[in-house]
Amino acid sequence: MVEVLTPISREEVVDPVREYRLLGVRLDGQGPFLREMVLGSETAANKLFCVAAGDFIYSRLFAWRGAFGIIEEELDGCYVSGEFPTFAPIANKIDIRFLRYWFRLSGTLDRVSEDCSGSTPLTRNRFKEKFFLSLEIPLPPLAEQRRIVARIEELAAKIAEARSLRQQTTAEVEAFVISVHAKLAAKRTKKLGEVLKLDEDAAAILPTGSYPQVGMRSFGGGLFPKGAVAGMETTYRAFNRLYEGALVLSQVKGWEGAVAVCPTELAGWFVSPEYRTFRCIPSETRPGYLGPLVRTEWFWGKLAHATRGVGARRERTRPEQFLEIELPMPDVEHQKRGEMLFAQVDALKRLQVETVAELDAMLPAILDRAFKGELR
Repeated sequence: MVEVLTPISREEVVDPVREYRLLGVRLDGQGPFLREMVLGSETAANKLFCVAAGDFIYSRLFAWRGAFGIIEEELDGCYVSGEFPTFAPIANKIDIRFLRYWFRLSGTLDRVSEDCSGSTPLTRNRFKEKFFLSLEIPLPPLAEQRRIVARIEELAAKIAEARSLRQQTTAEVEAFVISVHAKLAAKRTKKLGEVLKLDEDAAAILPTGSYPQVGMRSFGGGLFPKGAVAGMETTYRAFNRLYEGALVLSQVKGWEGAVAVCPTELAGWFVSPEYRTFRCIPSETRPGYLGPLVRTEWFWGKLAHATRGVGARRERTRPEQFLEIELPMPDVEHQKRGEMLFAQVDALKRLQVETVAELDAMLPAILDRAFKGELR
């Protein structure tokens, strides 16, 4: 790397009355972003480092998570702390867009992780510049680098277009579910505590036992099977055993859509105690009706209003808070009518979730082929 990049340091003493645009670098190759604007008097730093369009930058602390990127024109003149080494490309040696994609390869990040070091919480996982500059990158001629970059970006644009169409379809499906629900409910409302009851099957963990686990995706992505955990490998004393038709709520991530109804095939599997389970009261609601409904942003948005805090600091959604949520709710006979319609759109939504996973896997596969010289 030292043959194609030059370290850059535009150090400036912090002026207490001046405003600074400070950057961060996102994970997974998503690049730099404007993190905040502060007065010099509001930062503890004595000096900051100015960046310029075209610089290559990374985060020492999160390089192992792919925090590499390029300073784009709109971030020219922003500032970073000393934890963000910055480099300028040597003319006619490297196209830094090629370099950016190279740092998205899993094999490259594995190499970076091997060189991260530190023995305290402050130094752990830092990727020092001497290791960065000693990395060896397979580098074709500049014209070939540019051709590869152009081909990657052409295919990435098609993936983005497909993702946009999927999002549009998802929004239309959700709007249909919510519209049907509101029409069936008319003006009838219920608290969730009137249609659901907390019902958990706590299974004590035995050291010799094996417990197949279930995870839950956020944003209405639903439940999915994971590997088994041995009793010796967990500090939990009990897992919650799922049952068919259970409404499963993640106390931690419910507010961002980690809520779903357990399907037949995952009954008997296990979740941690952070996942609470509720049983439908048969005279008031049906799992087949609630399943598609709870996966809409309209529903899980109500959980955000039931708890306090922001982002990772948001408090857990306790069962008593969840059961206090009031929403329109048709009677069971009307739910049966809606259930037939929802079954069709839920199948479509499940297909879309699978499509997202396929789209997410496409770019890494494209990059892998590109750097093996197989992308034409």
